[in-house]
Amino acid sequence: MSVMMVAMSGCQTAKAASSLDYEQHYKTTGTALKESALSDNWESKGSKVAVVSKQKADNEEYLDAKEVLLVNNTKNKVLVSQKVFDQAYPASTTKIMTALLTLENLKLSKVVMIKHDITFPDGAAVAVHLKKGDKITVEALLNALIIMSANDAAVALGEEVSGSLPKFVKLMNKRAKELGATNTHFANHYSTAYDLYLIFKEVAKHNEFFNIAGKPSSRIEYTGSKGQLKIYDMASTNQYIAGTYTLPSNVYMIGGKTGTTTQAGSCLILLTKNKDGEEFISVVLKGVTKSALYHTMTDILSKEN
Repeated sequence: MSVMMVAMSGCQTAKAASSLDYEQHYKTTGTALKESALSDNWESKGSKVAVVSKQKADNEEYLDAKEVLLVNNTKNKVLVSQKVFDQAYPASTTKIMTALLTLENLKLSKVVMIKHDITFPDGAAVAVHLKKGDKITVEALLNALIIMSANDAAVALGEEVSGSLPKFVKLMNKRAKELGATNTHFANHYSTAYDLYLIFKEVAKHNEFFNIAGKPSSRIEYTGSKGQLKIYDMASTNQYIAGTYTLPSNVYMIGGKTGTTTQAGSCLILLTKNKDGEEFISVVLKGVTKSALYHTMTDILSKEN
């Protein structure tokens, strides 16, 4: 069950972990490890991270979202922080970790043979409907994962990286801890805005991620089990890229990841830059509506200049 939830942490109505699991894990992890690790000298692969105290993050300026974070990624400085250490359901933003591990372990040109039909109990789960015997490149799977949050793409990539989903979940949790994301647990399916910033900061080292995440649409092609050509067209779920919402003046989109479930609300994490070329990572979790999410995000992005 927990493994399936990781695969189905997408823009759909997948069932999340029970409140009992959530509370038990919260009590056993707490924030002690994070507070000891994230000192001013803490580094991730030689690159410092922005830090903020729990006291400074304990405010509720933005009422239409649970957690809000804006970091100047060039200067490693926190500009906006609201409840960023509170645990929340992150929805499809968890696929950032799937993408990171894929980019760290697989070549984009590698052809993946789908070993079994990838289906989900929830018929509404977002998917490209991969079947046993399909042959598809890692690059095509990443497009499906990042642009449309395809859950079967997440499963296929996880199995290709680790051999099985249970092993991949362990790898996800191990990598999260290495990055200092100690309040994230992928089996129980929760994270924090600050942890997602740490993970996203790491994936931002890979231009390949934003070559995909910055596109308004994508067409992938792959081969079916009988040698037939299969084509899937998809559009970005990032409404700034889609043109539904407009970025503040002198703020420029690089790319990001959306996520929406009933329990998680509307979520979004972005990499943007200002007129001076400085990069910023922004996170909004549990927007009460999609409109509220984007209005909150636009508000904090306006602080980049």
